[in-house]
Amino acid sequence: MMIENKVKIGVLSDTHIAGLDQNLKKIIDENFSDVDLIFHAGDLVDLCVLELFGTKEVRAVYGNMDSQRVKQELPEQLLMNINGFKIGLIHGWGSPEGIERKLRDRLGKLDCIVFGHTHYPVNQKIDGVYFFNPGSAVDKRFAKSRSIGMLEVGTDITGRIIAIP
Repeated sequence: MMIENKVKIGVLSDTHIAGLDQNLKKIIDENFSDVDLIFHAGDLVDLCVLELFGTKEVRAVYGNMDSQRVKQELPEQLLMNINGFKIGLIHGWGSPEGIERKLRDRLGKLDCIVFGHTHYPVNQKIDGVYFFNPGSAVDKRFAKSRSIGMLEVGTDITGRIIAIP
C-alpha cells in the first residue's frame, strides 16, 4: 500500500502592508498553523511581511506595487517541482482580462500556476492547467470579500479559497 505524501501550502497575495500588521498575523496564525509551505504571490510592499510567517518555509515573488528593495530581494517568478507537479508562482500584470492566458504564455507548460494581482480569487482548471489566485487577505477594492487560499499537492492538486470575515 502506498502512503500519499501531501504537501499543504498556504497561499496569499496582495497584502499591501508597509509594516508589521497584527490582523494579518492573526489570519496567518489561525489558517496556516499546519501548512508545510507558504506561497506569497507578490505585492507585499515591504519585506517585513515575511516576518509574519515565523519559521515556516516561504516562497515569494515580487509584484507591480512592491518597492525597489522587495524587487531586489525576491524573484519575479518561481518554478518548482512539488510531488512531481510543475508549479509556477508569479504575481501577474496588466488588465485582469485574459490574465490566465498571459500567465500561461509567459511561464510555459505547467501543471499549476499560482498568481495574484487581481485581488479576485480564482480556483479552476483551464485547458489542463490549474490556476489558483488566493485573492487579497486585506483589500476589498476589487473583490467582494477578503480571502486567502490553501493548496494540497499529493497525487493531484486541489485548492480551496478561504474567506476572511
